[in-house]
Amino acid sequence: MTSLDNNPTGKVHFIGAGPGAPDLITVRGLKLIESCPVCLYAGSLVPEAVVAAAPKDALVRDTAPMALDEILAVMEEACRKGQDVARVHSGDPSLYGAIAEQIRRLKELGIAYDVTPGVPAFAAAAAALGQELTIPEVSQSVVITRTAMQSSKMPEGENLVAFAKTGATLAVHLSVRNLLAIERDLTPVVGADCPVIVAYRVGWPDEDFIRTDLANVREKVREKKLTRTALIFIGRALDADEFRDSALYDASHSHILRAATREA
Repeated sequence: MTSLDNNPTGKVHFIGAGPGAPDLITVRGLKLIESCPVCLYAGSLVPEAVVAAAPKDALVRDTAPMALDEILAVMEEACRKGQDVARVHSGDPSLYGAIAEQIRRLKELGIAYDVTPGVPAFAAAAAALGQELTIPEVSQSVVITRTAMQSSKMPEGENLVAFAKTGATLAVHLSVRNLLAIERDLTPVVGADCPVIVAYRVGWPDEDFIRTDLANVREKVREKKLTRTALIFIGRALDADEFRDSALYDASHSHILRAATREA
């Protein structure tokens, strides 16, 4: 795609729609959708209800069946006309949002853009489960990752075994069809009894959760016939119930906003 002959005045707004529930989009994201005359949304992961707030006369298109060149062509045409574009992605666009290649092309075209964050799937799932992913002295890190299947290869050194050895809570995306490899690779590291939670279509009406362990996760997922749109949590923090209280509210712990009230 060639650069514009004249400087476009429109702007592309990348918007994180959250995991699916229309009321989990940010106020800023909703206001942008309400104001933009062009709205492009990833319909395979973003429900139509999220973009229902677009102006009545807006051009609203589902980009699921579109290729990158087609999407950029719509953006360019709108910006040539001085129109802003709401580009709506699921979750938070910084995570597996495929916005990097779109931004690269927009820069080549000299088209302005900005990014509005959204609620990521792992955070929405943890909220729905009513639990914390970082437990004192059990796990203080969350690793957001995926496995390599038909998508692009994982960079050298980024693999589940290496991450699991740290003891971090793993939030594994795009991998529900790769459970055999996950079980094979992680069992020697974390144990067959390591807790696993599979979060399916978080924020959608058919949201579902499977609580199990590494040894049984494949069977449980097969029973539910889940083949996509699932996030896999793996780690000891998922069922920890015997752990020390955080120092954050410990009366014996002092910090800049509170002095210690008793001896440790």
